[in-house]
Amino acid sequence: MTKYILITILFLSLNSFAQNINSSIDDIVHREMKERRIPGLQIAVVQNGKIVLSKSYGLAYIQDSIPVKNNTIFPINSNTKVFTATAIMQLVEQGKVELNAPIHKYLDYLPPLWQKITVEQLLTHISGLPDILKLIDAFNKNTGSFKNENDIWAELKITPLDFETGSQFSYNQTNYYLLSKIIEKQSGQSFQNFLEEKQFNAVGLKQTLFGDSRDIILHYAPTYKYRNFLDGKKLAKDKLINDYYIFPDFSYATAGLNSTAEDMAKWIIALQNKKLLKNDSNLNLMWSPANFNNGKPTNWTRGWGIAKLRKKHKAVGMSGGGRSAFLVYPDDKLAVIVFTNLGGSNPEDFLEELAGVYNPEIIRSDAITHLRKNLNQIGYDKAVDFVKKKSINNPDFNLQENEINDWAYRLLVNKPKEALEIFKLNVFLFPESWNAYDSYGEALLKMENKTKAIEMYKKSVELNPQNENGKKILEKINSK
Repeated sequence: MTKYILITILFLSLNSFAQNINSSIDDIVHREMKERRIPGLQIAVVQNGKIVLSKSYGLAYIQDSIPVKNNTIFPINSNTKVFTATAIMQLVEQGKVELNAPIHKYLDYLPPLWQKITVEQLLTHISGLPDILKLIDAFNKNTGSFKNENDIWAELKITPLDFETGSQFSYNQTNYYLLSKIIEKQSGQSFQNFLEEKQFNAVGLKQTLFGDSRDIILHYAPTYKYRNFLDGKKLAKDKLINDYYIFPDFSYATAGLNSTAEDMAKWIIALQNKKLLKNDSNLNLMWSPANFNNGKPTNWTRGWGIAKLRKKHKAVGMSGGGRSAFLVYPDDKLAVIVFTNLGGSNPEDFLEELAGVYNPEIIRSDAITHLRKNLNQIGYDKAVDFVKKKSINNPDFNLQENEINDWAYRLLVNKPKEALEIFKLNVFLFPESWNAYDSYGEALLKMENKTKAIEMYKKSVELNPQNENGKKILEKINSK
């Protein structure tokens, strides 16, 4: 056999392999787009430091049937937080910020109870701070507009802490609002300018920019959402509507970015190639959890909200707006990014399956993906029984409380009955978790099962007497 024939055979084999991968990706994407009713989607895959797939599907702008292209720009919402976290770590490398330092070291206008909160506790959402988002969303009837930053700050700083700092996890935007102020103070630049110079320009991100639904952004994919309740009345069936997102410029560190999957892929490659952080130790630190006061690891790593810290095929990533998500697999030299234009599409649910096309071991390592695929076939009411049997046969089948809880909340939007079964599963698996009972109670209350909801909230408060939210809800239920 000649050398030419061998090369030809090798080329044909590689081409066939690539076609099989693309076909498998297409099958998953088309299935999920159909099931979740996603109008438009963009995907990018990084493997061994290169973008090996960049593809677009469906419509970016339904009204005029404009298709999604690879340069279509999507809002990425809370995915912005990983850029903010990386900016903090860049300042750590410069010696301008210490993660364990109290934030009053950098900000001198804080209320007394806030001053001992550390930078790390902001990054991991264990500060206990009240959520600025509730105040940003508040409409000022006197001026006919949203409140300005000074008014919001004046109200925020007299609002009590939600819980003792370091004792609980509570995702809120105040943490990253304050991180942006630290970045500005320690860099001498505005938050926007720092990110543009130290990240966007450094990497060559041409289609990543700040803004919201009010801004005119070229090649922009507006966001849609299905609603079953509109104008004060319940609709006979879901209606697809335009969904608007407003992010005042002072809140950009929390959710203000828009980008493409390709740009996100370039940013991930740069992050891993030491163009953004020079030392691997700082990257690994950012991708590791901190600790609660009791020594247990936090739900988040330092700025990254999806943390699959299993023994094999570790993954870290983030999701935003219920419509965009990504995962990085450091040991597998792999990353998967999916952006959509449908709020509530939750692409984080099928990221691991997409990654599994490139490495089948990833799916076998992820218990929640395996569970989801099986429950879709046998029914969610079999969740507890399935997990019981699976745990007996496979000791490595480990489900994480926060992952189950997050998944259940996503299901609660469109599949409330299935969500109840997953909340129930979480209580079964983690009977000592006050948060699992609290979440189950919330879902039961939404489904108007007050008797069972009271039972769950009582158990939650029993396990955690500091659960003020649970106490308030019980008071409210009992007063009716």
